Amino acid sequence: SLKMASDSPESLMTLCTDFCLRNLEGTLCYLLDNETLRLHPDIFLPSEICDKLVNEYVELVKTDSIFEPHESFFTLFSDPRSTRLARIHLREQIVQDQDLEAIRKQDLVELYLTNCEKLTAKSLQTLVSFSHTLISLSLFGCCNIFYEEENPGGCEDDCLVNPTRQVLVKDFTFEGFSRLRFLNLGRLIEGVNVETLLRPLASLAALDLSGIQLNDVGFLTQWKDSLVSLVLYNMDLSEEHIQVIAQLRKLRHLDISRDHLSSYYKFKLTRRVLNLFVENLVNLTSLDISGHTMLENCTIPSMEEKMGHTSTEPAKSSIAPFRGLKRPLQFLGLFETSLCRLTHIPAYKVSGDKNEEQVLNAIEAYTEHRPEITSRAINLLFDIARIERCSQLLRALQLVITALKCHKDDKNIQVTGSAALFYLTNSEYRMEQSVKLRRQVIQVVLNGMESYQEVTVQRNCCLTLCNFNIPEELEFQYRRVNELLLNILNQSRQDESIQRIAVHLCNALVCQVDNDHKEAVGKMGFVMTMLKLIQKKLADKTCDQVMEFSWSALWNITDETPDNCEMFLNYSGMKLFLECLKEFPEKQELHRNMLGLLGNVAEVKELRPQLMTSQFISVFSNLLESKADGIEVSYNACGVLSHIMFDGPEAWGICEPHREEVVKRMWAAIQSWDINSRRNINYRSFEPILRLLPQGISPVSQHWATWALYNLVSVYPDKYCPLLIKEGGIPLLKDMIKMASARQETKEMAR
Repeated sequence: SLKMASDSPESLMTLCTDFCLRNLEGTLCYLLDNETLRLHPDIFLPSEICDKLVNEYVELVKTDSIFEPHESFFTLFSDPRSTRLARIHLREQIVQDQDLEAIRKQDLVELYLTNCEKLTAKSLQTLVSFSHTLISLSLFGCCNIFYEEENPGGCEDDCLVNPTRQVLVKDFTFEGFSRLRFLNLGRLIEGVNVETLLRPLASLAALDLSGIQLNDVGFLTQWKDSLVSLVLYNMDLSEEHIQVIAQLRKLRHLDISRDHLSSYYKFKLTRRVLNLFVENLVNLTSLDISGHTMLENCTIPSMEEKMGHTSTEPAKSSIAPFRGLKRPLQFLGLFETSLCRLTHIPAYKVSGDKNEEQVLNAIEAYTEHRPEITSRAINLLFDIARIERCSQLLRALQLVITALKCHKDDKNIQVTGSAALFYLTNSEYRMEQSVKLRRQVIQVVLNGMESYQEVTVQRNCCLTLCNFNIPEELEFQYRRVNELLLNILNQSRQDESIQRIAVHLCNALVCQVDNDHKEAVGKMGFVMTMLKLIQKKLADKTCDQVMEFSWSALWNITDETPDNCEMFLNYSGMKLFLECLKEFPEKQELHRNMLGLLGNVAEVKELRPQLMTSQFISVFSNLLESKADGIEVSYNACGVLSHIMFDGPEAWGICEPHREEVVKRMWAAIQSWDINSRRNINYRSFEPILRLLPQGISPVSQHWATWALYNLVSVYPDKYCPLLIKEGGIPLLKDMIKMASARQETKEMAR
C-alpha cells in the first residue's frame, strides 16, 4: 500500500549509494593530480550496484542543488572488469558525448537517454558499440543527436566567423542492433528518415514515435508479428494510418492521443475507427485517445447510460464501439475528451478530468514525457484539493513531487505544482503524512525557489513552507532555506505579499533555535537584511507587518547571541530604533519588539557602554511609564536599565539624567505592574536574569530580576518552575534573602 511505501525507511542499498556519491573521494575513489577521479584498484562492483550509482548520480545532480557534479564521473565505469553497467537512465544537460564515450566498453542492455540535448552525432557512433547487447533504447528528446559539426573547407579566416555548422547525419541506421526490441524515438528531429533508420531491426516489440509527423507509416507492417506497443502521440493521422494500425494485430498497447492545444489536426475520431480497432486488435489491453475530437456521437442513448451502478463490463459500456471488447481494458486514456464523463467505461484505469481518480491517473501516465499535458492535469488536481477534499492524498502528493522533480525547469509545472503542494500540505492533511514525505515536499519547494525567480512560484513556495512546523521541520535544510529567504528579501524590487511571508518565515526560523544556528544565520547577513527592510519602511512612513516582523526577527536572532547584537549596533540599529519610536509613537507591538531586542543587547557587558548616552537613557527612562502592550514595553525598558545599573555608578558616564533619578523611576514602574500579568514573552533561559541576583551594587536590578522570576513561575508554573530549578535559581534566591543590601520587599518576593 502507498502509506507503507512512503513511510518505510530508505533501504540500506539506497543509503550507501547516496553516501558514496556524496563522498566519492572518501569511499570508492581517490583524486589523481588533484582533479581526476580514479577508482581504487581493489574495487569490483556488479551491475546491480553500478547501475544504481549512475542512476542516483543523475538524480542527485538534477534535484539536489548542493550536490556537485564531477567532470570525470563516467570514467569510473570505463572498465567492465571492475565496474559493470547494464541498465542506465540518463537525463538532460548532465550527459555529454564524452560521458557515453567513457562507458562504451560496457555491455548495456537498457539505455534511456531523455532530453539529452548536449549529445551530438558522436554519440550515435558510441551507440554502435552497444549494438550487440542493447535490448531497450530511448533517445526521447535528444534533439541534436543526429547533428554533427562540419568544418568549412580550408579553415583559414572563415573558421573564426563560422567554426562549426550543424549538419544532419543521413547515413546512420540500426544495422547490427540484432537484439533491440524496445525503441523510443520521441521528438526526433525533422529530416531523419525513420523508415530507413528502422528497417534493419528484425523484430521490434515496442516503438514510440511521439511528436513525429509521418505521412506514410506502411513500413510498420514489417513488425506486424512482433509489435505489441505503439505510441503515435501528436501525430496527425489519416485513413492510411488507421488501416496500417489495424493490421498490427499483436498490439496490446496503442496510444494515438494528442495535445489538443498544440496545433491544428485534420483528423477526427469516428465510431468506425474505434470499431475497427476493437475488431482487429483483439489483444488490446491499453488504449489512449486523449485530446481527440469525436466526429459523431459514439455514446449510447442517455436514458440507458444513466441506468444502474457504474460498471466496467464491456456489454454495458456507455461508449458503443467498446461493447465489442472481450474484456475490460487495463487502461483507457480519455483526458480532455468528452467521453471520460460517461457513466460506464470498460476500463480499470481511466485518465480524464471527471474526478480525482481520473486526474491522478493522467498525472501518473503523462508526467515523464508530456509536461504540457501534466501541468493541465495538476491544475485540475489543484482545484480538487482547494475546493473538495483529496481522498488519495499520499498518491497525489507523491505524483506532484515526482512531476516537480522531473520538470525542474518547466515554468507551467512549477507554477501549478507549487500551488497544488500548498493545498496538499495544509493542516487538515497533516496526520496522514510521514516525516519522509514532508521532507521530500520541502526539498522540491526549495528547488523551485532556487530555479525560479518568478513571482507566482516564489509566493507558492513560501506559502507552502508556512504549512510546516518551523523551525523543527526545516531544521534539516536550515542553512539553505535561510539563504533562499534572505535572497528573496534582498531583491531590490519586491512583491509586497512575498516580502511579508518571507519575513514571517525568517522570524519563525530564528525563534527557539540553538545559538550556533543564530550565529550562522547572522553571518549570512540576516541582521543587515532586516535593517534594510526597516529602513525602507521608515522612508515610506509605513509601519506594517513587514516592519513589525523585521524587528521581531531581530529580537529573536539577538537572543543570547552577542555577535548578532554587535552587528545590530554596528549597522546603525540604534539610529533606526530612535527614528521608529519618533515616527510611530502609538505602535505598541513595534515598541515591544524593539525593546525586547534592546534587552538582548543590554545583556552583553561589552556592548553596554554604547547604550550609555543621555539620549538613549532618557528614551529608556520615559518608556518606563509606557502602558503599551500591557506591561511589556515598560518591563523591557526596565530590563535594559537593570543591566546598565548592574555595571555600577562608575560606569554612569553621563550628567543627565542622574542615576538616582532613573533608579527612582524604575522602582515606581515595577511597583505599578500587576504581579499576575499574563506575558507576551518567551524565555529559553533565565541566565541573564539570574546574574542580577547575587550583587549589592544595584538593588533595583535585583528587584526587577526577582519580580520577573516571581511573575513567570506563578503565572506559568509548568513551564518555568523546572527551568528555574534546572538553572540553579533556588540557591541564588536563598543567598539573596540573607543579603543586607537587598530591599525588604525584594526578599519577601524571593521568599
